Amino acid sequence: MSNHVHLIARTNDKPLSNIIRDIKRHTSKQLLKAIEENIQESRKDWLLYLFNRAGEHNPNNEHYQFWQQDNHPIELWSNDVMDQKLDYLHNNPVTAGWVNLPENYLYSSARSYAGEPGLVNISLLI
Repeated sequence: MSNHVHLIARTNDKPLSNIIRDIKRHTSKQLLKAIEENIQESRKDWLLYLFNRAGEHNPNNEHYQFWQQDNHPIELWSNDVMDQKLDYLHNNPVTAGWVNLPENYLYSSARSYAGEPGLVNISLLI
C-alpha cells in the first residue's frame, strides 16, 4: 500500500521490536535519500517539508520523521489466526480497489503464493 506496510515476521534471536525499528530506520534513510537526490521529483520540497514538520513534533528525531512511532503487532498464535491475517494482508490492495486479484499487486507476497515471481524472497506459510 502507498501509506502503510503489513508484514508477517518471526525472529529467534532478537526482539521483534528491534527488527521493526531497524526496518523503519533503514527504509526511511533510503527513501529520504532518494527524495533528496532525485532532482526531477516535483514534490521534493513538499515531501521534505512534511517529513521535517513531523520530525519537529517528535523529540526522538533529529530532523525528519517518515514512519509513525508506533506499530500494531498481533501475535499469530494459531494456524487459523495466521491464515486470517495472511488473507487480510493479501486482500488489502483488492479492498482498496488497486487490483482485482491479490497476486496482481506487484508488492505483495500473494504473487509467491500464486506461483508467480515476487520482489522479495519469502518463506511460505503452509
